[in-house]
Amino acid sequence: MTTNEMQELNKNEKQKTQRYKGREESSKVEKKKLIHRGTKRSFPIWLRLLLLVCGIIVCFAVGTMIGYGVLGDGKPMNVFEKETWTHIIDLVEKEK
Repeated sequence: MTTNEMQELNKNEKQKTQRYKGREESSKVEKKKLIHRGTKRSFPIWLRLLLLVCGIIVCFAVGTMIGYGVLGDGKPMNVFEKETWTHIIDLVEKEK
């Protein structure tokens, strides 16, 4: 190889590294754009949490109705009466 060929190879390598640096910088800018774009939510977090709490309450109510009505041979709607819960609490405290 002659020195001219070596110089051309070095120039080509430098150009490649400069292009790579340009891509790297543009990818950083794109990542920042994605981060900023992601902050606008169509379904806000507070609404998600509210729906989660409501779902937990509904699942608890359905579970107690099934447990008391189907497994316990009682009326499922009796689960929402205060007397039912005082009776359950008395049974639990009595066993201690």
